[in-house]
Amino acid sequence: MDLKDQLKNLFPDHKVKESKDDIKNSYNQQDPVICKYEKRKGKPITIIEGFISIKEKDQKEIAKRLKTMLSVGGTVKGGKIIIQGDNRDRIMEELVKIGFKVKRVGG
Repeated sequence: MDLKDQLKNLFPDHKVKESKDDIKNSYNQQDPVICKYEKRKGKPITIIEGFISIKEKDQKEIAKRLKTMLSVGGTVKGGKIIIQGDNRDRIMEELVKIGFKVKRVGG
């Protein structure tokens, strides 16, 4: 009997809250999310697009999580998440943790 089972026995009415680290993709995302790199006005940016059935509110939540993790700026415009800098590898790892399929485009 592990610790979780012991706690369930002690507190049978307790409901576990879902933390942000445990967020899983509950959307029907059939196509992968595209993560690409561009330069605008000489500065590198990472663009994440392909969110088909995800509300803008949820996109903003994902963007906030990525910006906080990377300590950079960014925004959500037109169904795309734009993050400052070339952070494709770390962004792709985080999106996979959340539960998205990710495809890297452009190098």
